[in-house]
Amino acid sequence: MRAELIGTPGPGSGPAVGPEPDLAHHGDVEATPGLVDLAVNVRRAPMPDWLADPLVASLADLAAYPDPGPARAAVAARHKRPPEEVLLTAGAAEAFVLIARALRDARRPVVVHPQFTEPEAALRAAGHAVERVLLDPADGFRLDPARVPADADLVMIGNPTNPTSVLHPAAALAELARPGRVLVVDEAFADTTRVPGVDGEPESLAARRDLPGLLVVRSLTKTWALAGLRIGYLLGDAGLLARLAAAQPLWAVSTPALAAATACASPAAVAAERAIAARLAADRDHLVARLSHLPGVRVAGHPASAFVLIHRPGADRVRERLRERGWAVRRGDTFPGLGPDWLRIAVRDPATTDAFTEVLAEILEA
Repeated sequence: MRAELIGTPGPGSGPAVGPEPDLAHHGDVEATPGLVDLAVNVRRAPMPDWLADPLVASLADLAAYPDPGPARAAVAARHKRPPEEVLLTAGAAEAFVLIARALRDARRPVVVHPQFTEPEAALRAAGHAVERVLLDPADGFRLDPARVPADADLVMIGNPTNPTSVLHPAAALAELARPGRVLVVDEAFADTTRVPGVDGEPESLAARRDLPGLLVVRSLTKTWALAGLRIGYLLGDAGLLARLAAAQPLWAVSTPALAAATACASPAAVAAERAIAARLAADRDHLVARLSHLPGVRVAGHPASAFVLIHRPGADRVRERLRERGWAVRRGDTFPGLGPDWLRIAVRDPATTDAFTEVLAEILEA
């Protein structure tokens, strides 16, 4: 497997190799009003009563400052950890900012790409000189732990990875953990994954307490459509989380967000996530099958999450044609390691997929 190590601009570093992608670009920019949204990886469905009711009830408590204790305990119980190994955050994005600011002493931070761009953006904003390990599309974007520099003391990787939809084996990720290194695994989409015959979230490290320096980032945004509420959390060693908490503003997580965290950690919520992941797997298989029959379209790897990455020469022009026909998909050229010939497509219900792929087929055949 080829993995390319590239330095990016930062204090004491040289110029970046090749054109720099726009790390601040996200799918919400693509999903403008009037378009069918296949660009944002947030599930759209009615909010269940067990989530809506606590959210509404929490509005009566807005005069009091937020108390994270009950939500922290609920999340800890879900992941079989003590509460001091949980840090609640205003979404996963805040978690990356806290890591970047609290770990300013990191000497050689490395981000494994392609992946969500906010981890690197947060590091660079905090003054870090970031290096990239670029995984090889010809190899299905698989991780070879040996390609990560041995002296990297801060390593960031997604699992399953946005935008590739690759689910790395937990054993391969565990190989990256070592004394003197902080290993950040972004599991924002872990609850979207499913392997038949496997209970729970396959390849998740959320319950692992034996790996030195491990930080797991989680988000409640995707499955439960809470992007506007901003709620996520970090799991890891209590001492390491205390360093991050020291960089966090007071009362960073709102009372309604804490109510959501508590509700989404319940056994009923976890069971609902597993049922949603099973339906998502069937919908994803349908999308992959339809895409696989289109001329010149290649589906990357073995998609495992709520989106699919495709390669097609001239995909940037195809994306513009799709917008003209009323469809929004996520451009690939803002992700390090990809380029204008890549598109990310969110998994939706079969009817939406059929309508989309019919339009895409017409564009490709024109």
